Amino acid sequence: MSRHDMTIYEHIGELRKRLIIVVVFLFLAMIAGLFLAEPIIRYLQHADEAKELTMNAFRITDPLKIYFQMAFVIAFILTSPMLLYQLWAFVSPGLLEKERKVTLSYIPLSVLLFLAGIAFSYFILFPYIVHFMMKLSGNLNIEQVIGINEYFQFLFQITLPFGLLFQLPVVTMFLTRLGIITPMFLAQVRRYAYFILLVVAGVITPPDVISQIIVMIPLVILYEISIWISKVSYKKALKAEVEAGNAE
Repeated sequence: MSRHDMTIYEHIGELRKRLIIVVVFLFLAMIAGLFLAEPIIRYLQHADEAKELTMNAFRITDPLKIYFQMAFVIAFILTSPMLLYQLWAFVSPGLLEKERKVTLSYIPLSVLLFLAGIAFSYFILFPYIVHFMMKLSGNLNIEQVIGINEYFQFLFQITLPFGLLFQLPVVTMFLTRLGIITPMFLAQVRRYAYFILLVVAGVITPPDVISQIIVMIPLVILYEISIWISKVSYKKALKAEVEAGNAE
């Protein structure tokens, strides 16, 4: 039965089945995350930007909180390919065969971009921010007492949003293939998009110009890449429409 022939109740049943698969996989990934959380936390504590800091727990539950947060982050990353696949499987019956293959290829690209965003923020942006803050504390004669909860919350605040922001090319490609946006529209709103990216950079980074510039540069590059990808996708979509019209 095609997706167009399904009733609303069958759609809901199909969505329920996909959600159950994702929840079960997330539960299994959470179990794996509980085993991986401790070595990853130890690694992060002994990284160059953290090994000179003395981590303190200001509440008795802080270590447990960080442990489960790290386990959940790991589980989310492990589950993301399955989540994307189930989303694709839900919408794919409404797509043409060629569109199914193209959209399926978005899944590994999306995961790679997410990991690239986390890697960029952790290995480039995060060390600079930590060193900047420590230097500022020294200049002001302030002795920093680092709470492990605050340290990892700040780490998550910096790295995880970048994993999502690096999805911009994939989202652009997908919306272009659906006909929701065009490369002409993206080029037309470029100045407004840059302003929004500047606001985002200001939200996820400390209020210093250098940090915001470090964040803005890859975001602007990603936006320009997204425009180029949208052009390619737009041309392919037009070509597919022409071929479909000739076939009729």
